[in-house]
Amino acid sequence: MRLYVLARNPTDSVTEGFLPAARRLGLDITLLTDQPGSHRSGHPDLEILECDVRDFRAVVSRISTHHSPDAIFSNSDHLQTQTALAAEYFGLAGKDWRVTLRAKDKAQMRRHLTASGVDAVWSTEVAAGQDPAGLAALDVPYPCVVKPREGVASEDVVLVEEPAQLLKRCAEIQARRPDTAIVVEEFLAGELCTLETLGDGLRRHVLGGFRTQLSPPPYFIEERLAFEPAHPEPVVTQVLAQLDALGVGFGACHTEFVVADGRARLIEVNYRAIGDQCDLLLAQLLGIPLFEHILRTHLGEPLPADLGARTDGRAVLDYPCAQRSGTLTAAPEATDIDRDGVRLTYRPLRGIGERHEIQGTNRDLLGVVRAIGTDQNTVDRAVADFIAAQRWEITP
Repeated sequence: MRLYVLARNPTDSVTEGFLPAARRLGLDITLLTDQPGSHRSGHPDLEILECDVRDFRAVVSRISTHHSPDAIFSNSDHLQTQTALAAEYFGLAGKDWRVTLRAKDKAQMRRHLTASGVDAVWSTEVAAGQDPAGLAALDVPYPCVVKPREGVASEDVVLVEEPAQLLKRCAEIQARRPDTAIVVEEFLAGELCTLETLGDGLRRHVLGGFRTQLSPPPYFIEERLAFEPAHPEPVVTQVLAQLDALGVGFGACHTEFVVADGRARLIEVNYRAIGDQCDLLLAQLLGIPLFEHILRTHLGEPLPADLGARTDGRAVLDYPCAQRSGTLTAAPEATDIDRDGVRLTYRPLRGIGERHEIQGTNRDLLGVVRAIGTDQNTVDRAVADFIAAQRWEITP
């Protein structure tokens, strides 16, 4: 059976998760990408075809001139709609392209949730090239959040306190991204959490979630995530109702939301598996073939009624973050430690000698520590002790 995987930059999810899972399932894999060189260096034995994967028409054409597909899949934030359209064209199982578009387009998500009556968040959109000065005439609630309409990794997401700052931030984003539309919306206060789900279109499993610790404002860098086996049932019910309103129910979905006074409100819906090595941790923690399950849904196979997931696991991911621009001159190497019932893994995200300018985004992260055990305090202590014993040095 032939699986087409659409990708742009190489990611841990694809390299360590989905490609090995596809091989274990005995699938013939073809990777379509607009960046073939970066993939070939890490996968010299993989069939890689160059394709403008941002254009669904190019994807359909490339597949049509190659082997007949049995499944088309992507875990890229940027390629869900293209993947869904291509799967629909070939009559394959996949997500509804209208839903992937609705999830990716943050302005459209807000409009749809408001029209559905499940939640209303003050939000407005500044089109690419539009003068943001028109925002001065609107009754913008402060503080508010400014972000690219289809952004990822907290890039150019910033908290704004007053009108002059709002216009300044919008102008800065437009200067960096002239072709990007901007969303301005009310700031939703509360504890930031995630819900991880997996569905086949008929049955949906809740895999648990995370509680997220952010950097100090005005930026939203995700610095630490602690696994939450089960959020309170009323909270999960509210989040699932909003996902239902959006139409989300096929494959993996990573949903970010805040909770305040028992009310859950969506921040964004990433209609793919959680990234930044959280998916690798999740598969290990739950003790299930997570990546195989996700791929099987795209092969048109139903999910089992019971995934057989463990429920006694506890886990933390911690992301050491650069505090200034410069060249990384000292940092720990990749590490694996099993001690006191905790399995700890460290993986660098930047190499020694690499220069980086501070961006106020997840791109500032230096590495990821992930730890799994059965006692939260022991897991927390193992992570804290590991980080305290390491040294990251940045030379201006």
